[in-house]
Amino acid sequence: MALIDFKFKPGIDKQNTSVGAENSWVDSDNVRFRYGLPEKVGGWSSLITDTIVGVSRAQHAFVDLDGNRYVAIGTDKFLLIYFEGQLHDITPLKTTLTSATIATTNGSPTCTITKSTHGLAIGDIVQLDSVTLPGGTGFSNSDFEDKNFQVITVPTTGTFTITQSSNAGATVSTGGSLSIKPFEPVGPRAQSYGYGWGIDTWSTGNWGEAATASSVSLEPGLWSLSNFGEVLIATVANGRTFTWNAGAGSPLTTRASTTTSNFQTGSNPTASRVTLISPTTRHLIHLGTETTIGTSSTQDDMFIRFSDREAINTYTPTAINTAGSQRLQDGTKILAATKAKENILIWTDNSLYTMKFVGAPFTFGFEQVGTNCGIIGKNAAIEIDGAAFWMSPKGFFLFDGTVKSLPCSVEDFVYDNFDTTKGQQVYAGLNNLYTEVIWYYPSSGSDYNDKYVVYNYGENTWYTGTEARTSWIDATVYQNPFATKYNSSASGTFPVIVGESGLGQTTYFEHEVGTDQVNPNGTTTTVTSFIQSFDFDISNQQMGEGEFFLAVRRFIPDFKNLQGNAKVTMAVKRFPQQSQTTTSLSPFTITSSTNKKDTRARGRYVNIKIENDATSESWRFGTFKIDIQPDGRR
Repeated sequence: MALIDFKFKPGIDKQNTSVGAENSWVDSDNVRFRYGLPEKVGGWSSLITDTIVGVSRAQHAFVDLDGNRYVAIGTDKFLLIYFEGQLHDITPLKTTLTSATIATTNGSPTCTITKSTHGLAIGDIVQLDSVTLPGGTGFSNSDFEDKNFQVITVPTTGTFTITQSSNAGATVSTGGSLSIKPFEPVGPRAQSYGYGWGIDTWSTGNWGEAATASSVSLEPGLWSLSNFGEVLIATVANGRTFTWNAGAGSPLTTRASTTTSNFQTGSNPTASRVTLISPTTRHLIHLGTETTIGTSSTQDDMFIRFSDREAINTYTPTAINTAGSQRLQDGTKILAATKAKENILIWTDNSLYTMKFVGAPFTFGFEQVGTNCGIIGKNAAIEIDGAAFWMSPKGFFLFDGTVKSLPCSVEDFVYDNFDTTKGQQVYAGLNNLYTEVIWYYPSSGSDYNDKYVVYNYGENTWYTGTEARTSWIDATVYQNPFATKYNSSASGTFPVIVGESGLGQTTYFEHEVGTDQVNPNGTTTTVTSFIQSFDFDISNQQMGEGEFFLAVRRFIPDFKNLQGNAKVTMAVKRFPQQSQTTTSLSPFTITSSTNKKDTRARGRYVNIKIENDATSESWRFGTFKIDIQPDGRR
């Protein structure tokens, strides 16, 4: 019988069954579509030999006035700067606690530090200073001096424990003297409901007791990162705002603070859900913030406050400035905001607003442009040339002047296996070179992002995968996208934390580099990929659909590009609900010199799967040419 061309539609269709998704691809991983054809995605390579302690939740790239490039990285524990191949810790510090003492136990690495009303919690990071140990501990002052430690336990309001890298030589009761520099706390690694052991160590008024689980969501540690020229503006979610001046002397050895010269934020609100700099007027805007500045108990999740123009520390409105405030109405809390040309888009949990500079006397005008279209998390939206795409708790939306529901051919697949209670962990990324918006999300049963879904706005197609990231920035300041991958069971190497326990590890990757994953230690890991077609049959008006078994005699591979090998697997089934059976000669290894492959495939339905499973392999598939003919009714 003559060869037949099977031309598949671009994108993945998971809304239909594998039989009903006619002429479509139905499953994929690490595959994208360009010009209608599927291809393996580009590889990624570690930017640094270190790995980051904790989980990254935000990135922001910017340049200083001399053209130096920086990326700020906000994690659940730290604020870091990536500068040309190196990481630098600029995490702000809280007020130093002085006159603390330390105790050791013979044969144990656990050290107990005594300081009344220290206010620390399990998992907090502290740096020790001015250390003078009591005699006989077996340690030296240098084992503690200027070292970072993790708070392991908090037995009382006046004591906490840390872990050294070796055991003490003797039991020594509290003595000596040291100072404690607590790092500014950010928040939990993962979002969860209720309170209890493993989430926090106390509830209000019940020190050391687990709080009763409830429907209250404990959000993960998040950051808002933006820049005021060459000055980084960094706000801890529901916390304070700090600045870091890239143009200052020796900036990489200076921590972010509220007292940065000429860019102080001491008069800023102390509890805000989101902050950003307005795109044209350079107001610092706090969203979901305090109605009384400096009183965190007055935080109103729907209240907005903005500074005077070009004055990020001035918030009191006067007749001669442009500071002001506004409260939104539709929703219970502001979740996200982003710049969109001359507008600012603001999402609550139920609606979308625009915020636009209108001049005196109101400074900004607010307009509700959508309802029942709330966003699922702070980082779940991307803006592209005035259009915004976002993920809601129940679907995808587009705003291009009006709010529109975005039809999605993989929607049920995503939401049926999506832990929407962890929506604040969703991270939307833009890969503009390939016209892709990518949402990374945690699937059911996963504490961290482990899946992704892509909308290709250039080709109006959707596809899915499993190579998860916790934060992403597109190629703007740097040539390629940068992204972070989290491993909760490994340990990071930067910043160095003595006695680190359970903080996890983030690897920092540059994407669209080569064909494989290059690890921090220089080793290479294969980036596997695959795409699978719908179950097709022999059908025409005379035979009916699925009436006859089919026999596949041969196929001719048609790859637009092929580097290394690719594998083609055929699978057959008798009925749509039956489990498929891989044909006896599959998989077929395809090289650039392969002309055809003879097959022995018989069934009512057949599908093909194209994949790679070795390093230095890449492919782009064209048309499937197959010799197929009827082979009886049973």
